[in-house]
Amino acid sequence: MRVLDVLLVGEYGLGHQNHQRDMYAPAFEAHPGFRVTGRAEADGPLDRPDADVVSVCVPYERRVEVVTRALRAGKHVLVDKPMALTAAECALIAEAAAGTGLVCLPAHHQRFQPVVRVAREAIAAGKVGLPWNVQADFLVAGGGAVWPLGELLNFAPYATDAIHAMTALPVTAVYATGGPRFQEGPEDLVTLCLTHERGMTSTVVAGRTPAMPGAGGLSLHRYRVAGSHGTLLADANRPAARVLTTTGTPRGTWAGPSTVDRMLTELHTAVVTGRPAELGPADAVAALRVVEAARRSLASGQVEEVLP
Repeated sequence: MRVLDVLLVGEYGLGHQNHQRDMYAPAFEAHPGFRVTGRAEADGPLDRPDADVVSVCVPYERRVEVVTRALRAGKHVLVDKPMALTAAECALIAEAAAGTGLVCLPAHHQRFQPVVRVAREAIAAGKVGLPWNVQADFLVAGGGAVWPLGELLNFAPYATDAIHAMTALPVTAVYATGGPRFQEGPEDLVTLCLTHERGMTSTVVAGRTPAMPGAGGLSLHRYRVAGSHGTLLADANRPAARVLTTTGTPRGTWAGPSTVDRMLTELHTAVVTGRPAELGPADAVAALRVVEAARRSLASGQVEEVLP
């Protein structure tokens, strides 16, 4: 296997979680296709000969600058999620990536949950017929200090990106409501009622709940896809997806964990083979457009279109 050299740039995006140290660095070091060769700050040189890939985890006001500078230095890029704070900023990164032809992968690693991939394959194979509704839950119990910009931007994009990955149907309109806060700051919990192309709808409940006795971390991550000829149940907290067919016969498919490892494998394969990555800046743009429409809906109390 070809080994790619990785430069880790920065540590924090927003808040107190050190994603570079706690998530990306250990995953790169454990993956047989990568070798961490250095660390740098946002102002450091990125055209280093000992780097094929740059892992970017810098404050959001520096994201566009650092990512585009890395791409123009000829480096493939992994970017902490969210890739930027606005769809317009994500679009600038997408334009730079398209201009260089290099891989730029936003870390929407939850789309690499095995059950999401199994669900996508089942839907593509027509196992449930034409999908008409998806119900999604992405809830984290506890977790300390509130994320400063709210869980609409932090957690909801995981679920909306997974739905897009499963169905390939973009969101066209959003009606959003905010749940009760259990701590000071932006919304802890949001419910998004989404309209997709071809008339499909989805409901996403995402955010943070109070800590539960004996439980912490990701408490719910599941999808229920209803179609014209069946229903698919996928629970990422359990290593299986179950399809209930029109004959009433349930069929289970095993799937394992490690979404970050699977994301890095996708990054490695795209870099080494030259094929387009499954996930790219356009997916980050789509996720942020949904977030922005949801913010407008929270303010107006009305359905808001997703702007192009």
